[in-house]
Amino acid sequence: MAQANKVFFENGWLNMVGGCCGSTPPHIKAIREMSESYKPRKLPDVGRPKMWLSGLEDLKVEDVHNHLGLPFLNVGERCNISGSLRFKKLMMSGDYGTAMDIAKKQVEDGAHVIDINVDDGMLDGLAAMQKFVKIAVTEPEVSKVPFMLDASKFEIVLAGLKWCQGKCIVNSISLKVGEELFKEQATLLKKHGCAVVVMAFDEEGQAATEEEKVRICKRSYDILVNEVKFPPEDIIFDPNVLTIGTG
Repeated sequence: MAQANKVFFENGWLNMVGGCCGSTPPHIKAIREMSESYKPRKLPDVGRPKMWLSGLEDLKVEDVHNHLGLPFLNVGERCNISGSLRFKKLMMSGDYGTAMDIAKKQVEDGAHVIDINVDDGMLDGLAAMQKFVKIAVTEPEVSKVPFMLDASKFEIVLAGLKWCQGKCIVNSISLKVGEELFKEQATLLKKHGCAVVVMAFDEEGQAATEEEKVRICKRSYDILVNEVKFPPEDIIFDPNVLTIGTG
């Protein structure tokens, strides 16, 4: 048994080694004696913090590039009621199986992250989010990428987050709910270990000018990093820049 482990010691692959339920004291003694002349695996060097997401597979956001070699994170938004009429009809009819095919197709087509949004006045968003995520995590073709849990109500996001494996993105929180509730929500998200999108809203409403956008984003950042102790690399700002065109 000790000899079978020698290749792992020689290549520096192990930090810890031991036996299992069938291992006897002589087995453990032999492994210990074999390992004594080798050093543990060298830990990776600690560099600048990066946003590091995961589904079944990990994703370092800064390492993702487009065909031009430029940094680009592709978020698939076809599982978003606001962005897909077909998805909306499937969710309204409770056809989660076909809805899951939409998610699979996005991953096949190159989506790095899958956005999930079930916000609609005619749908129980909390139950729909929870059910969709519970099914999605059982589908390896879907759950291999990180999720972006997208909702206007924090309780809907939280319902999905409790069933989400790996490290996802929550979209979104903002100061429009007031500073105390903002900190409470951020603390819960930090506990779950996710990244977060922060909108440029405060108690007065949406930021309209460049000055207001910068001021609100800076205030949000200072609260998150200095008071909540939220990892700065896990914060994404949405300054509400309107699109030139769509479609």
